[in-house]
Amino acid sequence: MSVFKTLEEAQAHFKGDAFATGNGMVIDALYEDGCACSMTLDDRHKNANGGVMGGVIFTLGDFAFAVACNNDHLPTVALNVNINYMSAPKGHRLTARARVVKSGRTTCVINVMITDDTGRDVAQFVGTGYKL
Repeated sequence: MSVFKTLEEAQAHFKGDAFATGNGMVIDALYEDGCACSMTLDDRHKNANGGVMGGVIFTLGDFAFAVACNNDHLPTVALNVNINYMSAPKGHRLTARARVVKSGRTTCVINVMITDDTGRDVAQFVGTGYKL
């Protein structure tokens, strides 16, 4: 059973996530077993070499992880996370699709695939959440 009854309820709750929302990250869809979050890339997201900063990709993955695990159980905090960067983004938009892989009594495991708007797999973020 989802914690948030509507997408709008989840969006209102996560407006308090100032770092993610301040960097343009939004919740696009909410599912019983996950969510989709996205962002449009601009100059503030670039590193010194002109590419997308790894921390931007990580933050989008972490944001989707937070939405998915807190929709499963509120509150849930990160216990462990891992990211594998696969390709540099080539598009102008990133999307993170999170899926609850396991929801136990005290922990959950969330898989987040991050892609760009050209269809390129950018990163895989896996998080373990601890249910408070």
